[in-house]
Amino acid sequence: MKQVYLIVLLLALAISTSAQNQGTIKGRIINKQGEALPGISVGLEGTSYGAPTTESGYYNIKNVPTGNYKLIVSAIGFQSITRNINISGAKTITRNFTLREKSEELDEVVISGKREENYTTDVSSLASKTDIPLKDVPQAVSYVTKDLIQDQKAFLITDLVKNISGVNQESISGDYMIRGFGASRYIMINGVKVSKGWMPTLISNMERIEVIKGANSALYGYSDPGGTINRVTKKPLAESIQGINFSVGSYNTIRTEADLTGPLNEDKTILYRLNVAYQDAGSFRDLMGRKDVLLAPSVSFVPNQKTRVDLDVIYSKIQARVDRGQPFTNETDGLGRLNSTPNSLSATYSNSYNHEESFSLLGAISHKFTDNVQFKTSFISNQYSRDYLEHRTNNAYGINGTGNEIPTVMQMRLQRGVSTNTNSNVMSYFNFGLQTGRVKHNIVAGYDFSQELTPVGGWDKRLAGAYRNATNTAALNSYDPSKSELYLLDSDGSPVPNMPYFDLLNPDYTPQDIDDYFTSTRSRAASRYYTSGVYIQDQMKMGKLQLLIGLRQEFYTDFENYKEEDVKTVEQTAFIPRIGAVYSLTPNVNLYGTYVEGFQPQSAGVIGDPAIYGGPFDSLTSNMLEFGTKTEWFNKGLTVSASMYQIELNNILINANDPDNPELLKQRGQEVSKGLELDINGRILPNLSITANYSYNEALITKSDDPDLVNTRKEYAPMQMGGTWIKYNFVKGLLNGAGIALGSNFVSKQETGSNFTLPDYTVFDAALFYSIDNIKLSLNVNNLTDMSYWIGRGRAGAGISANPGTPRNFLFSVGYTF
Repeated sequence: MKQVYLIVLLLALAISTSAQNQGTIKGRIINKQGEALPGISVGLEGTSYGAPTTESGYYNIKNVPTGNYKLIVSAIGFQSITRNINISGAKTITRNFTLREKSEELDEVVISGKREENYTTDVSSLASKTDIPLKDVPQAVSYVTKDLIQDQKAFLITDLVKNISGVNQESISGDYMIRGFGASRYIMINGVKVSKGWMPTLISNMERIEVIKGANSALYGYSDPGGTINRVTKKPLAESIQGINFSVGSYNTIRTEADLTGPLNEDKTILYRLNVAYQDAGSFRDLMGRKDVLLAPSVSFVPNQKTRVDLDVIYSKIQARVDRGQPFTNETDGLGRLNSTPNSLSATYSNSYNHEESFSLLGAISHKFTDNVQFKTSFISNQYSRDYLEHRTNNAYGINGTGNEIPTVMQMRLQRGVSTNTNSNVMSYFNFGLQTGRVKHNIVAGYDFSQELTPVGGWDKRLAGAYRNATNTAALNSYDPSKSELYLLDSDGSPVPNMPYFDLLNPDYTPQDIDDYFTSTRSRAASRYYTSGVYIQDQMKMGKLQLLIGLRQEFYTDFENYKEEDVKTVEQTAFIPRIGAVYSLTPNVNLYGTYVEGFQPQSAGVIGDPAIYGGPFDSLTSNMLEFGTKTEWFNKGLTVSASMYQIELNNILINANDPDNPELLKQRGQEVSKGLELDINGRILPNLSITANYSYNEALITKSDDPDLVNTRKEYAPMQMGGTWIKYNFVKGLLNGAGIALGSNFVSKQETGSNFTLPDYTVFDAALFYSIDNIKLSLNVNNLTDMSYWIGRGRAGAGISANPGTPRNFLFSVGYTF
């Protein structure tokens, strides 16, 4: 409870200090159309006194000492206003302002400090590496802004994917499907690739989450066919603003957050931001609580309007257990199987653990040489380590003496190990603005390099064999009833498992001594791969028509038996095109079409360890054809995007479901995904915000060595998904300062590749808000109807388990900004 006392003390100290001052400055800020402007920074120059405007456009700066000040109203995208203010005694001064938009402003790609307007944004650092608006990008891009993250009180990215069309959570541990295809273990932060680790990390330092749909290999090389998730970090601001938040909720959840930003010098050329977060959360799943720490300081150097340097550090620590999902008995099929065990059941023991730690250093430099020439470079260096002890199922049920399954007990497996890997990525490119006759060119030309290294020193201890031999001196991988004399048998004539069975009907989580099992320990081989690419892209504008052409040459190098005498270099190359077109039907309606190709070499670990994963495997290749429309409404306050697409993926890797080797993979010939998507984001009224999405996706297996699979639906790729979140703020009367939000998300049934189907579900959420001065209270209730549902596969294996969704839960939060 130390964290609770600390946050209460901070709140009390901030409030009591503020109360000693006297004057008050308040008012309202609108645009030239008379609409309220939320999130506008209002502050007194040279002091820490200031406040952002509320969603109704009001600001209130309290407890200002007597004196003369300069009141500054500013926001990126608007012309700043400065007014002289005199505070004398306990006066209340009212100043209202109308802001006008700037026609031009330096807007850094890969750097975020842009003011978000509720649930909409008009830029993406991922989509084109240029400053062009999202509506001019000939490819679907979905996103979630920090305002929606705060309103839904999301702490992990898994809490947010329901807001993005075509993206569904595949597992509790943070696996995703995008347009019917699994996302790899790589994500992007500020447009540069990094490994995502085993479990999702806290997102308190994120400005927004964005997803570009389809492969983006023409700009970034290695990429997933369904899409890429990019996380954009919060950047330092020139205004001094501090905020703290404390939350408590279901399953003994405690969360604290702090977000501090402002200038470090009088000229405001050196800015800082510090995001700190802590979570201690239980779970409805047995033994599956987790503790998280996030520390994310950042510094920006902005000497002028042409140059900006950013440096970010992200440190994350997770203490948890691996959740392999809810295991089922093998007595029934269909829904009966899903309900054969409680959704809280975990097939593990209490001495299991999973500890992860990651440290990332990010940097970005942007310099504008002229109005038409700009250079940008970004880098990331990440070190990730994992220490784990896991008791899990062996993807099989117990066996009796005749070799028949015992449907209520599971074979168990031990995994114990430590691992470390480092990865780095450098990305540099020029932007050129040219004009040839009536054609305007926006050219990107660049080079990037990324590398991943697993050093010597990692190791695994694994269960060696499923059943004990007759002399009880070793273990055998499988049981053959015709040779029962080779096995140690119990009094019933059944083989004795190397590790005792887990009873699904009478679970016992008592810690187990791993020295009681026959195991083998092996060192993890060192591995290394690196990839690089050169590319050029030109977006040409001719009146209402824009054409985009991009080309990339990719080079991928991997090492088999790295650091050994028989080291061998494996090289792969790819030539990757991107073609797109945008036509402005009206000023607020754009039509577009695009064709992209994707390249995805197998990872170093998969290629370099065929004894575990199988192989060798061919690289994954994909292509996508997409058409759509992007529109703006209500004075650009609301955006509506719709798209239709077809994606073809070749050489897919899937789990072979081999009980003797749960990590073994096999390659499938081809999968094709076709669908429609709709995204709505923004404001209908100044106090009415909405985000909504819908997707229809038909993902089929079109080529396979198993003819029975051809033209069948792909596993864990629902045909329909969608969601809404609508927030209304009261601005008049007794309810002024209050707000309410209602949300829902639905997912149609999902095939599992086994003898049962995950049923469709619809989940409803709600939230209440109340703001008074600088304090904001909120209550979020998720799964209002307490529906039982399953989101996707369990990591324990096909037909063995699935991931249940969270029952009804709540979170109460108190936030204070000063």
